[in-house]
Amino acid sequence: MNSPIHNQIGTVFIPVKDIERARDWYCDLLGIEAAGEIQFGHLYVIPMEGTEIVLDSKIYSENNVFQTPVFHFNTLNIEEAFTFMKNKGVNVVTDVQHGHYFNFKDPDGNLLMICKC
Repeated sequence: MNSPIHNQIGTVFIPVKDIERARDWYCDLLGIEAAGEIQFGHLYVIPMEGTEIVLDSKIYSENNVFQTPVFHFNTLNIEEAFTFMKNKGVNVVTDVQHGHYFNFKDPDGNLLMICKC
């Protein structure tokens, strides 16, 4: 069947309260430089391999934060990633589950996941 819609995800928007603070936090977490401009005063595109992440302070409200992870960050070593997050003082909300994943919150309360893939 032909469709004009691709079976790809282009980007995921994350609601954040303070765009500069969020940019710095995510870039530090991912070990990348916080380079690039904040677009239109409320958007920051995190340089990723594959699907992009856009931090957006315009869509932020306490009601809009992710209550369930809508994606996961990949890792090859889940235990190392878990220890890394704990050592950084990140709000890790679960232990490693089934040897494959754990959940954490960003500074704005978005529930996110890291998964061994």
